[in-house]
Parts: sequence; structure tokens; C-alpha cells
Amino acid sequence: MVNLGLSRVDDAVAAKHPGLGEYAACQSNAFMKGVFTFITVAGSVASYWVTRVESQKCSNLWLFLETGQLPKDAGTDRHS
Repeated sequence: MVNLGLSRVDDAVAAKHPGLGEYAACQSNAFMKGVFTFITVAGSVASYWVTRVESQKCSNLWLFLETGQLPKDAGTDRHS
């Protein structure tokens, strides 16, 4: 078993996803930035926004670690 924060992950799962630790660290950092924003700015909207933006960066990191490619920006490819 591999420890990721408070959770344990089976060795087989961790072996299939070598970037899992890096992704978990990214998500933890995103959460801490959100908490810090909430405490210092005292606003839940600002905290939510910071956490959301940072979590999206982690999602992009995960996709890169799993596929070796950066995700395509959905906002730039418009078919109208």
C-alpha cells in the first residue's frame, strides 16, 4: 500500500499511475491555497475561485502525466 495523504492506495494502482503522488501533492497545494485565500481575504467566493483554478491546473497535470499530452483548450476551438 502507498500512502497519499490520509488515504492508502494499492501498490498495483500506484504502479499503473506513476504520477499519482505528484497529482495528490498538486491537489493538496490547491486546497491549501484556497484555505489561505479564505483566511486572508475572508471571502468564500475568492477562496472557491482560487481552489477551482488551482484544481484545474492539477487536472491538466494529471492528463499530461497519463497521456504525455497537454489537454486542448476548449475555449479556442469553436465550431460556429
